[in-house]
Amino acid sequence: MNLFSRFTSPSKLKERGIMGMNKRNHSYIGRYNDRSRYPLVDDKLKTKFIAQQAGATVPDLIGVIDSQGSVKNIHDMVKDWPGFVIKPAQGSGGKGILVIVKHKDGIYVKPSGAEINKQDVERHITNTLAGLFSLGGKNDVAMVENLIQFDDVFDGFSFEGVPDVRVIVFKGYPVMAMMRCSTSASDGKANLHQGAVGVGIDIASGKAIRAVQFNQPIERHPDTDRLLSELQVPNWDKLLTLAASAWEMTGLGYMGTDMVLDKVKGPMVLELNARPGLAIQIANGCGLLPRLRHIESMGTTAHTPSPEERVAYAAHQFGVKPEF
Repeated sequence: MNLFSRFTSPSKLKERGIMGMNKRNHSYIGRYNDRSRYPLVDDKLKTKFIAQQAGATVPDLIGVIDSQGSVKNIHDMVKDWPGFVIKPAQGSGGKGILVIVKHKDGIYVKPSGAEINKQDVERHITNTLAGLFSLGGKNDVAMVENLIQFDDVFDGFSFEGVPDVRVIVFKGYPVMAMMRCSTSASDGKANLHQGAVGVGIDIASGKAIRAVQFNQPIERHPDTDRLLSELQVPNWDKLLTLAASAWEMTGLGYMGTDMVLDKVKGPMVLELNARPGLAIQIANGCGLLPRLRHIESMGTTAHTPSPEERVAYAAHQFGVKPEF
């Protein structure tokens, strides 16, 4: 609860249906997520494969580096790819993600314009293999993916990075959503703890509800001055249907789905999370608990609704008006 306690009293939090860490862990993650399914989402390579099997679009995989002896292969691996991303397969919280927007003659350029050399790239991969960025510090592999070309509609809403959409999916129903927009403070990463902007998104329309940075309400992007109330996610129904179908993909009852909107390929699955954080409630200005309890109260039916039917139900049930 410490995330919210600076702003209001415990009784107010309860009144607003704000869910804390203990409640999340005990009543939702512990109850609805079979631990044997965790490897499907804790390993981004496995997530990519199950998403593809289910017919979902994912970023192109350029290659995988799984041993120290193959680290130097990276330069040959990416020679025909103008931009790429190196990430740990079992990383968490955006750690260890190296984004390169262009490269030439052994010089690699990051989104900020900073240049690094071949040795810097190799060192990053070596650290990845050693588990420096991974859950529990276990040895890992480095995934190399094509750089996502984010949709032009997001110009000005994100700074030096790709904005992503986090949707909390419970028993296959999308219950709450936010867009995470990178900033100079977050070093181009869509990570709220590092200073990215969280924009609460209306489940019914894909429109911005309110926005926060460092847990405080804001109206404009701190780097671009773009009015955040103007944000509307295109292809919203398709994106939500993709999120809802993650239930069938993984069998996890409570999860966070992270999606991006590519300029050419549309909504894509970036990763899935069996232990999603709770800051989405701050971005939306309301608690998860009433929505989760509503879904629980529905029980089970003989007919399992399709992802499209679940999205339509959630839109009708959980739509809200903007606060801007």
